[in-house]
Amino acid sequence: MTQRPFNFSAGPAVLPEEVLQTAAADMLNWQGSGMSVMEMSHRGAEFISIYEKAERDLRALLAVPANYQILFMQGGGIAENAIVPLNLSRGGAVDFVLTGSWTEKSYKEAGKYAKAHIAASGKDSGYTQIPAMASWQLSKDAAYLHICSNETIDGIEYQELPDLKALGASAQTELVIDCSSHIASRSIDWSRVGLAFAGAQKNLGPSGLTIVVVREDLIGRALDICPSAFNYELVAKNQSMYNTPPTWGIYIAGLVFDWILRQQEGGLQGLAAVEARNMRKAAKLYAYLDGSSFYSNKVAPQARSRMNVPFFLADESRNADFLAGAKARGLLQLKGHKSVGGMRASIYNAMPEQGVDALIAYLQEFEKTSA
Repeated sequence: MTQRPFNFSAGPAVLPEEVLQTAAADMLNWQGSGMSVMEMSHRGAEFISIYEKAERDLRALLAVPANYQILFMQGGGIAENAIVPLNLSRGGAVDFVLTGSWTEKSYKEAGKYAKAHIAASGKDSGYTQIPAMASWQLSKDAAYLHICSNETIDGIEYQELPDLKALGASAQTELVIDCSSHIASRSIDWSRVGLAFAGAQKNLGPSGLTIVVVREDLIGRALDICPSAFNYELVAKNQSMYNTPPTWGIYIAGLVFDWILRQQEGGLQGLAAVEARNMRKAAKLYAYLDGSSFYSNKVAPQARSRMNVPFFLADESRNADFLAGAKARGLLQLKGHKSVGGMRASIYNAMPEQGVDALIAYLQEFEKTSA
């Protein structure tokens, strides 16, 4: 079989080839049902079986405790920037640590429904590092502290989630994480998290599906103005089917969950295997960039993302040539976000290690020809 191009898109992003093949085989007739998944009633036995397996596999994959609800919603991370304060803020104070473009958006949106407060910001550093936790100025009465645990655009990742108790936060303050671009790439310490949300289109499936994992005691606090379809209590009571859910997205994500659970790497299995592979892929790429005088990554080493690796050419007049050469070699979607420029390689779970190797080989080649 001809090697498919390596897709480094930040999202919608690469999916496991095995998942795409399964979906293609099932497209017209899912497991003998005579229907495509896209044609099924979301309340029919066929789709209910797909939904229940997806929910069960995701709970196992992320080791989600029994007292947390898993919700399959719509609207992506941008919608959750409104949905979270509508459900958790009670109109009071909410804190934010700004580490890049996504937390900026989250902070601005929350201000429409709550008293949004910046507890810390890395903007002065050009979003190249996470503000030291000891410097965070937490509100005494905040309902929650919102962080983006992996900033897709700026390439910043928390290597450890903050412990709000250790930081002296109020007992009522919960940690909310937007983990859209690294969900299911590493484990989550649920003892520190009240709510996590993620758009599926970066590491789990197609656009259109949003995963929300929320502790049960936080459900039932929605503001009166919260739309019914976005009220966590109603969504939970109706098993994510208060309105028609994104059935195709749930189906594909379910295939991805199953794929991750079956991964093996050096005696490890499932999420542990995937995390080990991700660490190796990222280490390879950063090692080459750091050893080159032609390319640079500006993010502080202790804050670098394993999933999204932004980098810049020393001679940015060569950017168009670099991208054209990459495309000719089957290395796609390497252009950086328009807000920061440069390049960006997103090396999600489904990016095989040989894709990273191919990128490094091209980086070496282009550097030599540019000397």
